[in-house]
Amino acid sequence: MSAAPLPFDALLLVSFGGPEKPDDVLPFLQNVTRGRGIPDERLVEVGEHYYGFGGRSPINDQCRALMAAIETDLSSNGIDLPVYWGNRNWDPYLPDTLRAMAADGVRRAAYFVTAAYASYSGCRQYRENLAAAVATVGDDAPELHRLPHYFDRPGFVEPFVDATLASLDELPTGARMVFVTHSIPTAMNDVSGAGGAYVAQHHAVARAVAGEVARRTGGSAAYDLVYCSRSGPPSQPWLEPDVGDHLEQLAASGTPGAAVIPIGFVSDHMEVIYDLDTEAKDVAERVGLPFARAATPGVDPRFVSMVRELVLERASTERDEQVVAALRGSQDGTSAYCHKTCCPNPRAALAAL
Repeated sequence: MSAAPLPFDALLLVSFGGPEKPDDVLPFLQNVTRGRGIPDERLVEVGEHYYGFGGRSPINDQCRALMAAIETDLSSNGIDLPVYWGNRNWDPYLPDTLRAMAADGVRRAAYFVTAAYASYSGCRQYRENLAAAVATVGDDAPELHRLPHYFDRPGFVEPFVDATLASLDELPTGARMVFVTHSIPTAMNDVSGAGGAYVAQHHAVARAVAGEVARRTGGSAAYDLVYCSRSGPPSQPWLEPDVGDHLEQLAASGTPGAAVIPIGFVSDHMEVIYDLDTEAKDVAERVGLPFARAATPGVDPRFVSMVRELVLERASTERDEQVVAALRGSQDGTSAYCHKTCCPNPRAALAAL
């Protein structure tokens, strides 16, 4: 018996975007911070993170690699589904990608976001950007259907288990597992999902990884959840502790080492190669704390095949009209898996989206 045809014409990979060369850095940061009143002088300071790596973010090349891996995985499993890629903040921009999809005859597409957790910046803002892109393209824009959240899927969790084990092998016995994610304002966490979902979901992943590591090694499942990449005014509370501060505390307490596991990221973004591989590593060296950073999933075959599984799951949901009717209702029209009151926009002008 042949498989049921997919109710989609394409899969859209949606990501953050990043500069490709030094001249891109300031315009890219202006895109990211538009509407926040941040002066260019401050953006130039932030841009030094990129200039230290040749003015090129790794994220676009990682998206290209992920897109190619997904295409290969779909094809090898008998699924004829073209894959497109669009960014929020840099080329290829979402409106341009949607225009290309429309020109190719795509009418209905599933989309996968390279952010695994619930929060305004990691979920709803992408949905708003997609809604704006659809409005820009107009009636020819394809109908978009969000794939489910995946922070707790084996394809995301299992690569971190293996990466954690590999990093612990580099360290003295008794090294601490330190899970790291991008900090966000505490107020944003408070309204994520049912309230605090951003932190709760990260703890769920950390517990799953640490528990499996302990099962395999016979060691402790103890871990810490810390944060990186804090921004915003000092008066605004953000999630803490900072990874650098925490490494200093571990060293002071006599901890024999730290395995730093970036569970907040699907690949080695700038926050990983700068905030962890550069700044956090420098802190660890300064205080004499043995340090190893675990790999992100990237194009791990389990992560890639997870995307295919999500597509098939979403397709199955689409075929059950009663389930679809119950799930629909988000006001931006692009997501069937998030309630319209989840992760509200903190900016009043867009609060209704």
